[in-house]
Amino acid sequence: MDVETATLTKNPGAEGEAAGRGRTAPDAPVDWNAPLTGAMFAFLVPLLLSNAVQGLSSTISSILVGRYIGVAGLAAISAFFPVMFFLISFLIGLTSGGTVLVGQAFGAGRMDRVRAVAGTTLSFTFLAGVAVSAIGVLFASKILVFMGTPANILAQAESFARIAFLAPAPLFLFFSYSAFLRGIGDSNTPFYFLVVNTVLSLAVTPALIFGWGGLPRAGLDGAAWAMSVSTLLTLALLLAYLHRIRHPLRFDRDMVRHLRIDGRILAAMLKIGIPTAIQMVAVSLSEIAVVSLVNRFGSDATAAYGAYYQVANYVQMPAISLGMTASIFGAQAIGAGRQDKLANVVRSAMQLNLAIGGALVALSYLFAGEILSLFLAPGAAFRIAHGLLMITLWSYLVFGAASIFGGIMRASGVVLWPTVLTIVSIWLVEIPTAYLLSRRIGIDGVWIGYSAAFVTSLALQYGYYRLFWVGR
Repeated sequence: MDVETATLTKNPGAEGEAAGRGRTAPDAPVDWNAPLTGAMFAFLVPLLLSNAVQGLSSTISSILVGRYIGVAGLAAISAFFPVMFFLISFLIGLTSGGTVLVGQAFGAGRMDRVRAVAGTTLSFTFLAGVAVSAIGVLFASKILVFMGTPANILAQAESFARIAFLAPAPLFLFFSYSAFLRGIGDSNTPFYFLVVNTVLSLAVTPALIFGWGGLPRAGLDGAAWAMSVSTLLTLALLLAYLHRIRHPLRFDRDMVRHLRIDGRILAAMLKIGIPTAIQMVAVSLSEIAVVSLVNRFGSDATAAYGAYYQVANYVQMPAISLGMTASIFGAQAIGAGRQDKLANVVRSAMQLNLAIGGALVALSYLFAGEILSLFLAPGAAFRIAHGLLMITLWSYLVFGAASIFGGIMRASGVVLWPTVLTIVSIWLVEIPTAYLLSRRIGIDGVWIGYSAAFVTSLALQYGYYRLFWVGR
């Protein structure tokens, strides 16, 4: 197993700090001699709730748009989000390296190193967020046209995109701070502030869409403005809260001192983050490719995809959260010198995937029609979306297992081959399957591509884990 990336937590560095000296945070929250399932479940619940709350404002916005503005409005948002995800995915992948380093440093008792990693990541994140905003505003129209966005929704999608691209800088900073807190074992504080973000979004979104309280009636653009405003306010409140409780990661004079790009930290972060970023870009490009295939079937199909995307966001939450949990627990185990517990981390995560993910998939199958009715009135778009759910829901359990194997390997700094295998499953299985089957059996062929990719990804990730990663 490669633990090269743990060297930063074992080297005192420029500060000359001995391991453990100057710690202002409690001990690492994991008792490695106790069963891990309970500790991972306690960490996972706020993380799951965070993801659920994070999706809630988007879901309610989609409900408002789909039910009160119409199918064309929902289709316009659906055409935009893969573009946004593409532009931010590379940056989020890069900052995942910072999260692993934070977890390793905290596991080793190096709080000053935690702040140094945070300072480098925040500096890099802010600059990249500004760049993403500029790219989005300048090129959103050309990208939407390239994707084959239906002509009847192109103007709405372009207007929505230009406003929404004001959000990346504060959004990336908020995500980075949330990742740092989780890296030191605190999944509660990010959850609380995602609740704050959702409450703000729920208050601002309908007010701007419908022009309540003397505000201008912005229609679809109101949902984009609400995203930017609520994110900026939430970031300010989070920083104020951390300062008030004197949290080790509060934004104070000491954190400002660390707001610089440390070449050694950035290099270690990029070693982990670049392959992850490439993987995320590959995933986002595949979503753009899928939307391009869906767009060929008309705006009803695009709207159906948007409704499905909202449901899938919730169904895949256990998978994504468990991958993150495995990565954080694995990083802390490595930092604490307890590599012998990594297999236990995987085993506990798999048990939670079957229990929590399986229950959510079963409920989604039982109530698929009722869930979709929140977004779509009966009609062609509803029928397409329902078929999509029936075809793909089961495979999110498979996706969860693959995410866990990827997460535990990422915690040790092994990211290149897991990334390559994910890209293979997407671009050599999902997209060709979706393209070929959509020409033979219609739009259902696009959805089959998802399940085929998840199954392939699990087989490849598990094969690499068993044959090459274990015992290195």
